[in-house]
Amino acid sequence: MSVFFVARLVITDPGLYAEYLGGFDEVFAGSGGEVVAVDDDTLTLEGSPPPGRSVIIRFPDEAALRAWYESPGYQRLKAIRNQAAQGVVIMVHGR
Repeated sequence: MSVFFVARLVITDPGLYAEYLGGFDEVFAGSGGEVVAVDDDTLTLEGSPPPGRSVIIRFPDEAALRAWYESPGYQRLKAIRNQAAQGVVIMVHGR
């Protein structure tokens, strides 16, 4: 069953966020994940979420997502991301 990493981020330091992105591909390679969507201009159909970037990444299963997310490489990048952006990250189980 697919599992999705879903993030909604407000980037507060674009230069530092660029550093996060600069290391992302190397850490993401071999994870089994697929970046499904990255959108800075989403259309809100209901509610009033804050502006920001939406990211959706599909993994084959929870174990693959957790292996990538909890890896030392991503934890280093996550620390940079947390300095460069504010937001929420959730895991969504597919059907």
